[in-house]
Amino acid sequence: MELKTIGLTKKFGSKTAVNDLNITLSNGVYGLLGANGAGKTTLMRLLCNLQEPTSGKILFNGKNIEKLGERYRNLLGYLPQHFGYYPDFTASDFLLYVAALKGLSEKNARRKVSELTEAVGLSAESNHKIKTFSGGMKQRLGIAQAMLNDPSILILDEPTAGLDPKERVRFRNLISAFSKDRVVILSTHIVSDVEFIAEEIIMMKAGQIVHFGRTQEITSEINGQVWECIVPSSYAEKYAATYNVSNLRNIGDNQTILRIIAERPPMKTAVQVQPDLEDLYLFYFKGGAER
Repeated sequence: MELKTIGLTKKFGSKTAVNDLNITLSNGVYGLLGANGAGKTTLMRLLCNLQEPTSGKILFNGKNIEKLGERYRNLLGYLPQHFGYYPDFTASDFLLYVAALKGLSEKNARRKVSELTEAVGLSAESNHKIKTFSGGMKQRLGIAQAMLNDPSILILDEPTAGLDPKERVRFRNLISAFSKDRVVILSTHIVSDVEFIAEEIIMMKAGQIVHFGRTQEITSEINGQVWECIVPSSYAEKYAATYNVSNLRNIGDNQTILRIIAERPPMKTAVQVQPDLEDLYLFYFKGGAER
C-alpha cells in the first residue's frame, strides 16, 4: 500500500499552509509533529480529501485520489481535533449511526461496535449518554468511530488530547496492533506518544517537511548539542530563562538536573548526552513558536 504526495501545495489567500510536499508513505505508523500553524491539520485534511490542493496531487497506489472519489474515502478513518457527536446518543447508538453512514451492514456494525468499545475501554459505558462522558472518554469514542470501517488509512489529529497516562498506553497498544497492514498518521503535541509507537517521524515547519525519518536518524542533527548539568535549585529558573531547557528534574538537597539544548556546554560541569525526539522538537519550536 502506498500513499504519495507530488508537489502538494495548499494556499489560503496569500498564506501557504502546505508548500510543495513530496512524501511517500507505506504501511506503518507516522508521527506528525510541528508547532501550531506548521500546516499539520491542513495536510491531514488534504490527505482525507476534505480540501482540494491548490496544486500538486495525492496518489493512492498510483491513482489520483480525486479521481478515486468515494472509493478512496471508503478506505479512510479520520479523527479531527474536535469531532462532532450527539450528546443525547449513547456511545453504542452513536457508533451504530456512524457505521450506517459508512455503509456497514447492521450485523457487521454491531460486531465492530462491540469490538471497538472493548478495545478503547468503553464497553461498560456503551449504553451511557455521551453528554455524561469525561473528555478522555469522548476522545476514546472518537478513536473508535475512526476505526469502524477497518480503514486502510487512519488519520488522527491530536488523538491523545484529554487522555490520562493509562489511557494513552492503551491507545498506543491499540494503534501498534492496528497498524500492521495500514498507513496510520497521527499528529500530537505529546512527543513521547509518537516516540513510542511511530516508526517514522514527519516534522513540519512553515508548511514544509524539515525532517522525515526514524527518530535516531533525524535527532542526529543535534548530536553534540544536548547537555545535562546539576545546578542549585534556586538557580534553575534563571537557567531556564537563559537556555533552551528540554527537561528539569529536582533530585533533592536543593539540586536540579537541567537538560539543555545549546551549541556549547552551558557550564564547565555539563555532560553531553544523546538527543531524543523531544530535544529536536524544542530545538525547532521552543515555547511552541517556530524558530
